[in-house]
Amino acid sequence: MNGFLVIDKPSGMTSHDVVAKIRKRFGTKRVGHAGTLDPMATGVLVIGIGNATKLMQYIVDGSKSYQATISLGAATHTDDKEGDVISVADPAVLNSVTEEAIRTELNKFVGNIQQKPSSVSAIKVDGKTAHQRVRDGEVVDLPAREVTISKLEVLSIEKLEETILVKVVVDCSAGTYIRAIARDLGNLLHVGGHLTELRRTLVSPFSLNESGGIEDAPIIETAAGISRVLPTRQLDFEEQSEISFGRSVSANPGEGIYAAISSSGNFAALLENKESGGKVAAAPKLVAVQE
Repeated sequence: MNGFLVIDKPSGMTSHDVVAKIRKRFGTKRVGHAGTLDPMATGVLVIGIGNATKLMQYIVDGSKSYQATISLGAATHTDDKEGDVISVADPAVLNSVTEEAIRTELNKFVGNIQQKPSSVSAIKVDGKTAHQRVRDGEVVDLPAREVTISKLEVLSIEKLEETILVKVVVDCSAGTYIRAIARDLGNLLHVGGHLTELRRTLVSPFSLNESGGIEDAPIIETAAGISRVLPTRQLDFEEQSEISFGRSVSANPGEGIYAAISSSGNFAALLENKESGGKVAAAPKLVAVQE
């Protein structure tokens, strides 16, 4: 069994929980996912099965879209509602925050920015994830890194007695942390902030519209899925034979990595042009094993 699944992950499950259920559904251990979603979060989780597991890195690099709710008025140690409250805003200060101020500060996040990931992120520090180190009692301070936020649209702002709820839509690059936006917005407004809802609607090019449940999401064949991410080329029988032995074939028509598709329509390999002896040929980076 080979291919991709687009799962609408329910709240309360880790990404690994979903992988475990997919392994059971299809009776295979060769299952992986692209882009971790926190247990609180819902929405698009792309799963690879069989030879598609070797291609997940190309899915992870795609842009992402989210719908989120930010709560202003308190900060937590995880930057979301699952964490312990570490500060609460003075009611007078919170009451003084205007919608204009919220929109103005949010506009500062649009573009290429330096963002400090949450200390409980899945980023690994010396082989151990940051969130595991925090659970083990360590203090983790991750360095800021550049991310791109192409869209940050405010859907609504609701002022309640002890909080201000800000619903937003975010389009961003891989590696962007939405709860870090909530944290940083709260800091800029001097009231604290954390994430209360997060729904991922896109892991480009896979969208929520084509997602399904863990037990019923349809399989997208590997060739069909990877052709939406990488340029493709067709192989003839002789080229398929050469690639099966790890040998190069005629050059790709363009630069970068190409997904090679067999004459039977299956994903066969990843090919990249290499120069040797003054000649350019497409060398296999990965040769697929059909199951």
